[in-house]
Amino acid sequence: MTDEQREDLVRQILRPVDLIGYQTGSVVSRMMVFKKSGTITLFAFDQGEGLSEHTAPYDAIVTILEGEALITIEDEPFTLKAGEMIIMPAEKPHAVEAVTRFKMMLTMIHA
Repeated sequence: MTDEQREDLVRQILRPVDLIGYQTGSVVSRMMVFKKSGTITLFAFDQGEGLSEHTAPYDAIVTILEGEALITIEDEPFTLKAGEMIIMPAEKPHAVEAVTRFKMMLTMIHA
């Protein structure tokens, strides 16, 4: 996606939880910021949906906006609810599963 195709969301008051909607049986994502220094992406997970175990080259901060998620980091489970966040370290396997429908904001810091 080119810079011209991206939404211009600067200088606006935004409510991240309202900027993405659920789709039955799906995981929906919406990239809000894409810079060399990092990204911010919103996700909406239908109940029972998830992201299988994987690694990322950068630290990732997950902030739960709505609902409840099970996040596993190196086989250690963490249950998070709205208003909570967790840092997933770079190069460590992690997975995400929707306990209920939930929305999250993923912030990746590129080092």
